[in-house]
Amino acid sequence: MDALKVLDLSRNPIKSLPISLSKCPWLTTLLFCHCLIESIPESFFDDTNELKILDLSFNPIKSLPHSLSNLKNLTSLLLADCEDLGNFPSLSNLGVLEKLDLRRTKIKEIPNGVLSRLCCLHELIVGGTLINGKEVGGLKKLHGTLEGRFYDWHDLNMYLQACRGREEPRKYIIYVGDARYLCFMKMQVKKLFEEYPLFSRFILFSIGSFSSLKCLDMYDCGNMKKLFSPNCVPLNLQELSVGACKQLEEIITSEVEQEERGMFITEFHLPQLRLLWLSDLPELKSICSAGGVLVCDSLGEIGIENCPRLKRMSLNVPKLDNVPPSASASANFYLSVRIRPKKWWESVEWDGPQPKSLLDPFEIITSDVEAEERGMVTMEFHLPRLRVLLLKHLPELRCICCAEGVMICDSLDKISVQDCPKLNRMALQDAE
Repeated sequence: MDALKVLDLSRNPIKSLPISLSKCPWLTTLLFCHCLIESIPESFFDDTNELKILDLSFNPIKSLPHSLSNLKNLTSLLLADCEDLGNFPSLSNLGVLEKLDLRRTKIKEIPNGVLSRLCCLHELIVGGTLINGKEVGGLKKLHGTLEGRFYDWHDLNMYLQACRGREEPRKYIIYVGDARYLCFMKMQVKKLFEEYPLFSRFILFSIGSFSSLKCLDMYDCGNMKKLFSPNCVPLNLQELSVGACKQLEEIITSEVEQEERGMFITEFHLPQLRLLWLSDLPELKSICSAGGVLVCDSLGEIGIENCPRLKRMSLNVPKLDNVPPSASASANFYLSVRIRPKKWWESVEWDGPQPKSLLDPFEIITSDVEAEERGMVTMEFHLPRLRVLLLKHLPELRCICCAEGVMICDSLDKISVQDCPKLNRMALQDAE
């Protein structure tokens, strides 16, 4: 046992632990997750000076022994889902610790002065545990994940100010105050700021603090009326989900009144946005304020549920009108749209190129020319690379194309039509 370096007993019930690991002096990795461990002897870690990775996650332990404080070579301390854990010894001596995971424990806060000693932290994942903004801002190697709860808005801004001008974490999961819901970036908006967008020059020192933010999930921000002001939109955002924000009226607002803008259209670009999901937003009226359009070159999926006042999408998806003729059959030029309830669907206004093939509730492809103007001329719509056509749960769909229209699909090899009771004209054919 003297030469043992890795001990993995994960998912094996352990009734009791030895007083110490003195017989394993060279142990570097100890994995005891899901072992039903209820207590750990005080001297258990006395002779494990070489230990680097300690995983005790998913165990019903209530406290940790003080001998843990002497593990000066420890780089990873994993205690996630130890739901009864409410006390732990000082971590100040763990100077080379790179990853700390305290998610879903009963630990309420990390004492002041501790985090500033953990200067090698690369990932700080502590769930709803309170952390000191200034101390976290001083962790210059924190480039992985930051998940924790700041005391208030002032504390969050202390963090933002302290870490300005350097590489920020790849992923944020942030709580402020009494926030209770998990998301990629959750902020509980105080009444003081309800007239301003959450991401604005009034609240954050610089949106550059979140320049690498890729996933943003806002949930249950009760007083928030606007999410972004024009100059504070994270340009590298790839996924945006907003739900249960009962007072939210706009996603992107303008700081200039419509009268001042005149007839000019303001474009807001999110070139990497792939997913936009809006749900349970009873006051949402538009994605952009009047005169604004959100341009999304990469958008692949839109989901909208229970947004009864949303009448203006203000979305421009250039790729739907600019598919290059030479694009390969495997190229990804598609947009998936899921909107509920369907009755509301008919009244939504779109800006810029309109993906009518996906949003018209009566036809898949419609025409901008009235039937009387076309006469008996057959209009052909070509989708040479379309391989799969799935139509489901479309109670008002009547035809694939408008009258006298035909969709020509050279590559089509699968058609599925389900629950489309009014569909009476497919208008599909192969190229001759």
